[in-house]
Amino acid sequence: MPLTFSILATAGQARAGCITTTHGAIQTPAFMPVGTRAAVTGLTAQELRELGAEMILGNTYHLALRPGPEAMRQLGGLHRFMGWERGILTDSGGFQIFSLAQDRVVTEAGARFRSYVDGREHLLTPESSIAMQEALGSDVMMVLDVCPPSSAPAAEIEAALQRTHRWALRSLAARRSDAQALFAIVQGGLSLPWRAQSAEFLAQHAFDGFAIGGVAVGDTRSQRSEVIAAAAERLPHHRPRYLMGVGTPPEILLAIALGVDLFDCVLPTSLAFQGTAFTSTGRVRLARLEHRLADVPLDADCTCPTCRSHPRSYLHHLLKSRETLLPRLLALHNLHHYLELMRRARAAIHAGQYAAFLRTTLQAIDRHEHDTSARPPGRRPATPASSEPAPLAPRFEIVSTTSGAPAVLDRQVGEVMHPGLGATAEAEQLYVTQARLAARLAEGGAPLVLFDVGLGAAANALAALRCARAAPAGARRLLVYSFEHDLGALTLAASADGAARLHWSAADRAAAVALLEHGAHEEPGLRWQLLAGDALDALARVPQPADLVFWDPWSKRRNEELWTARAFATLRARCAPGAELFTYSRATAVRSALLLAGFHVGTGAVVGTKETTAAALAPVQPAQPLDRRWLARLQRSSAGWPSDVPAAEVPAAMLRIAAHPQFAPA
Repeated sequence: MPLTFSILATAGQARAGCITTTHGAIQTPAFMPVGTRAAVTGLTAQELRELGAEMILGNTYHLALRPGPEAMRQLGGLHRFMGWERGILTDSGGFQIFSLAQDRVVTEAGARFRSYVDGREHLLTPESSIAMQEALGSDVMMVLDVCPPSSAPAAEIEAALQRTHRWALRSLAARRSDAQALFAIVQGGLSLPWRAQSAEFLAQHAFDGFAIGGVAVGDTRSQRSEVIAAAAERLPHHRPRYLMGVGTPPEILLAIALGVDLFDCVLPTSLAFQGTAFTSTGRVRLARLEHRLADVPLDADCTCPTCRSHPRSYLHHLLKSRETLLPRLLALHNLHHYLELMRRARAAIHAGQYAAFLRTTLQAIDRHEHDTSARPPGRRPATPASSEPAPLAPRFEIVSTTSGAPAVLDRQVGEVMHPGLGATAEAEQLYVTQARLAARLAEGGAPLVLFDVGLGAAANALAALRCARAAPAGARRLLVYSFEHDLGALTLAASADGAARLHWSAADRAAAVALLEHGAHEEPGLRWQLLAGDALDALARVPQPADLVFWDPWSKRRNEELWTARAFATLRARCAPGAELFTYSRATAVRSALLLAGFHVGTGAVVGTKETTAAALAPVQPAQPLDRRWLARLQRSSAGWPSDVPAAEVPAAMLRIAAHPQFAPA
């Protein structure tokens, strides 16, 4: 039976409907848990059924490499293989292929790449992608598309758009029956005219539904909303609309208001491994010490098995003990939260009250991402004792360091950004000069990708931009991704008074203002992109791996989680081979965390009077690598380990570091 779609109710642009497939009905708006390799991480098919999931997503790229199309045909398809009798949507493999920027070659025929399983070369074409999805037997197949990052040059995005259209028609021609639905994918980067053009072109052809792709890869929320609206309003009203890879609960609710029906994202399960839960009052990060003795559930309003059975204190204990039970319990909770949110959204649409539901729900779950009072996620703000609270001193202030240089003080955290030499000099010496950025850019070739973790008042990012502006003709293009959850410091610095006191040029201030207003700034030879929110969450959204990392968050005392082995392992997964990292901290615990994450680690340059740390991925080595004498000091240290290595695991961690190739005898 082919896919059918009916709209049952509307509230503004939001719509509640029902998709019917051979494997049952899917009530929309719907969230699809992601089962990348024929499994939603940590959960059984029975648990997914009990949670109320009606459709899940499978990954064609991974399943094509293992177990492969022939195995799928012999074993009866993906439904039978994984014991899941409800709906399955499979992606085409395009996003995964195009994220392998340095390991694939794309031509009109398709994308040629090497398997991460056995190293063999493969060619993924629109036709082979459809053949694999037919072998999987999914209810909904996706066309193969071209997925450039939103920061790509305009000519590249336009070329990708036209190729996406040609490949969509090849995918449509390759489909052998209508028993499996086929969705086309709207592309076009951040260009609203191209998005509109793509939607209008694809809508002329016999696709069963339409997806909006290429978002949540470095764009801002406002840009994302504009792109979704431009596409959705031009797609057929009677066909389902699917927003690919998005995202957080607020982003999903906002997209529903724009007329989107289907969603998927790995966040509910991937963040479960990091100890993060989504709740009715915002995100809860269980690593925080406030949860150690908290005898309350994750979410008082939640009825999931985790919240019914376990307090936050127990979940905090599991996280600190690195018990594998924790990600299972959090995955159960997070998916219950997402699916319950969809049920409530559908009810609000049927009642004609979606706008009011959206407003009140966002006030409860989204404020922590934008509230400069830094309310801890998951905790409701306290009711003020008086209707006229006393005025608060500004959180951020420009001060003079002991050397007389200007820097920015965060009163709430109690620390100064670049406290020694001041913002400009320290950013230049510690990061730009030590990283040999000018020489790297002068080499020419592919764009150089820089992760600026801890944007603050933008000293490091602007130092990099100045270096790129001074680069010779033919230099590499610089792509800077800055990570920050609170833009108060940058707002102060970018003011007329702040820019003058920090000795910014007119170009510096214009770039910072553009970043604040639009989430991105571009000029010849460089692009600067903001990724707001939690840094570890945002790393998953960056479309390109890092060649260079400036690691400059608040100190371990104030921001413990970003100095753990887990944090550096998350970063390492988003680094290109040979990437290098520089940070101001020389702490033994920071260096051991980097080693545990797989970096080669060494002493960095002395900036002012302080030694720094340099790290790199093989085959690149730090200029002054730590040696076995440092290893001996680590064995004697009583404070040499990051917070995610409990005392009981120190002996095993010590063995891991001692076996690191960096310490192999010469």
